[in-house]
Amino acid sequence: MKEKIIQRGRDAQWRVELRSRLNARQRGEIERAQMPELEPDERLRNPRSEVNRGLTAEQVASEASRCLDCPNPGCVTGCPVSIDIPGFIKELERGDIDSAAAVLKHTSALPAVCGRVCPQEKQCESRCIYNKMNKKPVAIGYLERYAADHGNAVAASAAEPNGIKVAVVGSGPAGLSFAGAMAARGFDVTVYEALHEIGGVLKYGIPEFRLPNEIVDREIDQLRANGVRFERDVIVGKTISVDDLRKNGFRGIFVGSGAGLPRFMDIPGENLNGVMSCNEYLTRINLMGAGREGFDTPVMRGRRVAVIGGGNTAMDAVRTARRMGADEAIVVYRRSEAEMPARIEEVHHARQEGVTFMTLHNPVEYIGDEHGHVIAMRLQRMELGEPDASGRRSPVPVEGDIVVLPVDLVIVSVGVSPNPIVPSSIEGLDVSRRGTIVVDDELMQSSISDIYAGGDIVRGGATVILAMGDGRRAALSMAEALLSKNK
Repeated sequence: MKEKIIQRGRDAQWRVELRSRLNARQRGEIERAQMPELEPDERLRNPRSEVNRGLTAEQVASEASRCLDCPNPGCVTGCPVSIDIPGFIKELERGDIDSAAAVLKHTSALPAVCGRVCPQEKQCESRCIYNKMNKKPVAIGYLERYAADHGNAVAASAAEPNGIKVAVVGSGPAGLSFAGAMAARGFDVTVYEALHEIGGVLKYGIPEFRLPNEIVDREIDQLRANGVRFERDVIVGKTISVDDLRKNGFRGIFVGSGAGLPRFMDIPGENLNGVMSCNEYLTRINLMGAGREGFDTPVMRGRRVAVIGGGNTAMDAVRTARRMGADEAIVVYRRSEAEMPARIEEVHHARQEGVTFMTLHNPVEYIGDEHGHVIAMRLQRMELGEPDASGRRSPVPVEGDIVVLPVDLVIVSVGVSPNPIVPSSIEGLDVSRRGTIVVDDELMQSSISDIYAGGDIVRGGATVILAMGDGRRAALSMAEALLSKNK
């Protein structure tokens, strides 16, 4: 599949002529575009305003011209949804934004989302040929965002309706990607969402200063235009069962119910008031409007806030705390900053916004006052030992080295577990010890032939783009299976 995408259109006359305008040396001498950003003080005054403002048209033209249009582009192999990256970039270089957006939509249901939250530096951009030349890679994510934001492209044209009904459980990135790919193949797709808003983690988990709701809604509207139906406030496994879906004529079911069950560290004091999960904190603010005029959702507003963890969700929480009025916002992480899994850009933005970092520290106890509210935490200082199975050096306690950190709000962001409702409601479904649905890695098919799954319910917590890749793979394999039965 990737080979076909790589080769699509590269030999077109306009692409050949475009490559001849500048040689490789000239393209390599062009400086990488810098993303315009909202000033830090302005971010705190306007907490929902997007920090990254988007490239200008001039910046896009310059950055697109850096791409060498490689015959065997490594960037494509690094993309979980197999976007034709040189194809859309060359469309931008020649000034055809609509065609660039159409190239993106051919394989991606959510390009405007991915252009904002995808870790390009670890995926497509990490495979750019410029890395081997000790130059900065092409800013693929910035260009993707621009094409998706400004291009007048709709979702991929649907095939003739085939009359086959498929159901999607969950409207997060995996479910939306699956829905888009199936609708494009003529299937009758209905998405069931447990919450009152469509978008899953894109709505409840990611703050608007990183991913505005209007961007998510626009992508969802394009799916609606392609025939996808959405049902809100429906909990599959509670409101309706999988058997109910089958009785209603659904011949295939994709489970993308995510990993919304928070984890804690099982240390003393976790039940104190003022110690809460990152899931709850962000959901109250992002989805339920806490802190905004016209919303009654309560939320704790600490003056001295500590966030436990070093991933992107931890960065979202600590930056949100600053926007909610925290005088001090501190990231507490048990490894060094070099091992921190958060995107470099997110750490950079956090520092700009006044966040401080206590690396190589790990909470061992939360201390409360006479009213049962957290007032401090005991932190064990750590040092790095031998690498663990992932290759990162494991943190080891420094015996006897304990510090006490005064806090009035602790947000725990140390991972999530899969949502157990759907797996537990399906008799005979193979589930791992971690609670994830067991699937074939290529087909994304579960132990029950008409049930496929992807995203965090399979992975146990991963990125938006990996979830989208799962959804797309599941759609391709389910479509093939159902259409072969329908012949």
